[in-house]
Amino acid sequence: MIRVRANLAHIKRTLRPLYAWTQATPKSVFLDPNWDRSLPIYPGMVLQKGAGETVTLIGGSGVPYGFAADYVGGDGFDPLLDVGINATAVWVMGSDAEFEILAPAFDDTQAWVEANDGTEKLVYAITAGTGRGKLALATNGSVATAISTQPVGRLLKVNSPSKITIGGLR
Repeated sequence: MIRVRANLAHIKRTLRPLYAWTQATPKSVFLDPNWDRSLPIYPGMVLQKGAGETVTLIGGSGVPYGFAADYVGGDGFDPLLDVGINATAVWVMGSDAEFEILAPAFDDTQAWVEANDGTEKLVYAITAGTGRGKLALATNGSVATAISTQPVGRLLKVNSPSKITIGGLR
C-alpha cells in the first residue's frame, strides 16, 4: 500500500512483485544523503550500492544492486523527504523472481518485443542522461546513452506499451 496525500491518490506503484515473497529479497537500505534528487526515482528503477548500507541511482560504471522499492520525487511524491529520513528498500531478485514494471521505470520509447525463438532478452540499466536508472534493452538502437555492463534481469513478457514483466537472472 502506498500512503499518499489526497491530491496524489491516482498514483500506482511502478514495481509490482509477482513472484517475490520467497524468490526476491527486500533489503533495508538508506538513500545516499548526497543524492541531489536531480532525477526522480520510480519504484523499479535500478540502484547501485554505495558505502555501508547506502544506495543511489545507478550511474557511470556503477554495478546494479537491485530495484528501488520507493518513490523519490517521481510523480511529485517523495515519502523519504516528507518524513525526513532516508530509510528505504531495494528489491534484489533471485533467479526465479518475477516483477511487473510500469513506465516510466523503464524506457518506453524503445521497441520492447519478446523473443519468440526460445532465446532470452537481457534487460540492462541506463547509466547516464535523463533516462538514468531506467530499464533498457541492449539490442535496441534507440538507446543513445550508456547501459550497465551487467544485466539486471530477463524480459519475460511485454504486457502493453507501458508495462513489462521481467525475471531474475539464471
